[in-house]
Amino acid sequence: MQGVKRPHAHPIHLSWVLGKIGNFIKTNAVLTIALLAALITSIIVPPDKEYLGYLDYKTLTCLFCTLAVICALRNIRFFSVLAAKIVRLFKTTRSAILALVYITFLGSMLIANDMALLTFLPLGYYVLTSTGKQKYMAFTFIMQNIAANLGGMLTPFGNPQNLYLFNRFSIPTGDFITTMLPPFCIAVALITLCCLFVKKEPLQLETEEKTALPKARTAVYGVLFALSIILVFNLLPFWVGLIVIPLCLLFLDRKALKDVDYGLLFTFVAFFIFAGNMARIDAVQRLFSSLMNANPLLVSALSCQAISNVPSAILLSQFTSDWQALLVGVNVGGVGTLISSLASLITFRQYTKYNPKKAGSYILLFSAFNFAFLILLTGIEYLLLF
Repeated sequence: MQGVKRPHAHPIHLSWVLGKIGNFIKTNAVLTIALLAALITSIIVPPDKEYLGYLDYKTLTCLFCTLAVICALRNIRFFSVLAAKIVRLFKTTRSAILALVYITFLGSMLIANDMALLTFLPLGYYVLTSTGKQKYMAFTFIMQNIAANLGGMLTPFGNPQNLYLFNRFSIPTGDFITTMLPPFCIAVALITLCCLFVKKEPLQLETEEKTALPKARTAVYGVLFALSIILVFNLLPFWVGLIVIPLCLLFLDRKALKDVDYGLLFTFVAFFIFAGNMARIDAVQRLFSSLMNANPLLVSALSCQAISNVPSAILLSQFTSDWQALLVGVNVGGVGTLISSLASLITFRQYTKYNPKKAGSYILLFSAFNFAFLILLTGIEYLLLF
């Protein structure tokens, strides 16, 4: 009898495995694409010691530390309490969404786009869910994403690609700001205009719960969050945060460490490998060299759509001396596809975590707004620069 049962057991086991793989791909579409891109380019450029230089260890560390602290703050309902205060202060849907977008915009100028999104996307989620306005979540997340990607363009330290190009070409600070001020102002105007189309519906908390934050833990988590921000500004070595923050959470909230979005971290790793390999392919280098001579602004903006803005800045800076066009291109190119800026992957992961069945509709709406911004900003800047 056992010999009869075994042939039937194997197909059931195989279907279960295939089902698990299918579910993983559905819920981790961007991670799957990133892994495939890294794998394919790794066949073209076989792994060697240079792979170690692909990874931006500081970015990965800051990302992990911030994710862990955000999880800890969420577990003490910090964002629920803050969201309730925002609702009481901004009494309509339009004003609340504008506030969330402007906070993200300003935050990206101070703590970089990915850190701003990790901080303020959960706040947007709690504001909308606590007032029954989930229908605006996709729009709000997309506007916060665009604000984060475009908010840091005005300063050399606002976006990683800015800091690289600022040092690479020894750009005077005044010239930098003068170059980036027009697209910055246009971005502010466009973001505000989009948000003004939101109806002025009254906001009211569905449940008025009195949640008292634990003072000691809130203070400690505030210090840990400040530490994660300090790491962004290079005021301390990044490995300090990698030791202190996990060690503290190991005693205070182990669940926060378990809840970290490790899939997002692996997505970043995969794209670093992909971008690093692309930069080492001779045919790619020859192609970009000829294209940059023709139209550096358009090429840099389009390059971001395929290999993201930071790798594009590093790669294309080898083939042009027109830093103005390159600088504008890799900043406005941060909007567009999901991989035009790695910060966009953070938004996508956060949204699909809350709304796993709405990934398709989100991507359609995301693409509509992002490509509209990309076309308008690139077109206006082309007229100003050429």
